[in-house]
Amino acid sequence: MQKLEGIKNIIFDLGGVILNIDYQLTVNGFENLGIDNFDEIFSQHKQSTLSDDFETGRITEYEFYEGIKSISGKAFTFEEYKIAWNALLLDLPKKRIKVLKELSEKYRLFLFSNTNETHYKEFVTKVESDFNTIFEKTYYSHQFGKRKPDSDSFSSILNENNLIADESLFVDDSIQHIESANSLGIRTLLIQEKPITELFGS
Repeated sequence: MQKLEGIKNIIFDLGGVILNIDYQLTVNGFENLGIDNFDEIFSQHKQSTLSDDFETGRITEYEFYEGIKSISGKAFTFEEYKIAWNALLLDLPKKRIKVLKELSEKYRLFLFSNTNETHYKEFVTKVESDFNTIFEKTYYSHQFGKRKPDSDSFSSILNENNLIADESLFVDDSIQHIESANSLGIRTLLIQEKPITELFGS
């Protein structure tokens, strides 16, 4: 089990940490629609302005859909877009929910996810209705208006909840997000191969 000495608060990422995801499935989905360069529009490590705007709620899912069509020069339906875009969202193992509930009895838990309107709508159909209640507060970027790795997003979460940086642990699977949190003095854990059930389970 991960040592949590001095930790009072844990901020979890969602995709790749709690929820299983596979970005390649979405790339494949859009390739099937004739877009061979979709990874240039959206990837885990480098996002286009279009994706940034979508993840911070500055544009709607329909505007994002129209943007992809415009950039790609391809014609496909809104339903086809949703199927391809949501393909990366996989399952959320019940063991992870159990671990989170156990942690919530000892620590203040928060969720901070870079996501968007379309993914969020699909995600909530995959989880139990009380998922968000496991956390003291959830921060979904398209609702929050801020996204990782912007340091201001982490500062806002700390300030809004009166969290002390070195008493807080941020858990994520992207190094650029980890580095941003580290720059503010937040303690961090980069998820690589071991799931949270192994890292935090009793």
